[in-house]
Amino acid sequence: VAILGRVGSGKTTVSKLLLGLYRPDSGAVLIDGVDVAADPLAARRRIGVLSHAAGLYPHLTGRENILYFGELHGLSRAERERRADELIEMLDMRDCAARRAKGFSQGQRLKTALARALVHRPRNVVLDEPTNGLDVMAVRSLRELLARLRAAGHCVLFSSHVMQEVAALCDEVVVIAHGAVVAAGTTAALIERSGESGLEDAFVRLIGSAEGLG
Repeated sequence: VAILGRVGSGKTTVSKLLLGLYRPDSGAVLIDGVDVAADPLAARRRIGVLSHAAGLYPHLTGRENILYFGELHGLSRAERERRADELIEMLDMRDCAARRAKGFSQGQRLKTALARALVHRPRNVVLDEPTNGLDVMAVRSLRELLARLRAAGHCVLFSSHVMQEVAALCDEVVVIAHGAVVAAGTTAALIERSGESGLEDAFVRLIGSAEGLG
């Protein structure tokens, strides 16, 4: 699922609500039925987060970054070692697993941050504008990784400004403006609703129709 909206529309706020960093003014935020406000730790166990600021520990290797977060999530030594091996293989991190993160390329930082987010086997993954600042090859790598997570049955929620990746990856798109949902559905449904021929034009039309909300 992609969240689309202009800068300041509320995309990052959604991520912070899911993490329990913000409390909703009304209603509730549920992750697999767990109320984030009522039981934030239980909710966070069900979610993995990748922000565009990866925040790796530069003097730890790729593997050590994964192991450290496995320990923070309460995994036993044997389980976090096993999980690190699985993620290094799954994300094709063999070239950087034993190297310090300080010298990583953008793509290597991305893979390590994603492995760290997945170490505790969350069913749900949230990515806040993950392609910001990435070069072309890193963006291609991210798209492949997201497609792999989707195929493995993970719920993937991400915000983006890149219509090509949204159209290629998403089962559903949510368009927000001024903190409100103005449209939701498949890419094809949103294009049909807008009367446009592509997702980018559909997005512009849908956002334009919501200008009176703010």
